[in-house]
Amino acid sequence: MKMNPTLIEKAARVAAAGTKPKLIDEYIGRVNSETEGLSVAHMRSPGGWIEPGQTPDFEEYTVVLKGVLRVEFKDGVMDVRAGQAVIAPSGAWVRYSTPEPEGAEYIAVCSPAFTLSAAHRDADSSVL
Repeated sequence: MKMNPTLIEKAARVAAAGTKPKLIDEYIGRVNSETEGLSVAHMRSPGGWIEPGQTPDFEEYTVVLKGVLRVEFKDGVMDVRAGQAVIAPSGAWVRYSTPEPEGAEYIAVCSPAFTLSAAHRDADSSVL
């Protein structure tokens, strides 16, 4: 076990899903730091971006820094604005999008760390 802090000198750019190019910079997680317990990523999504729905095997904690992140879930829809946060529980279906023209910038923390196989994305995400 490491007894000293570990400096993360830079993020790793990872591939994003969705209808428009989205930037994901992972600071902590399986890709950049080989951390399995959780991941921390800085997201920048353009206006009109829509991600496939998913039923993940991880909890996702999201803090919106700029813009609006729309979160669809089984029982409704919520808009999470700059200065707000949302918790999506493991096993719950969710779909994220950025409906406003300026898009959104946010930090996402997943526990355990994000993996594509654990996201369980919908096969057909073309319909909102």
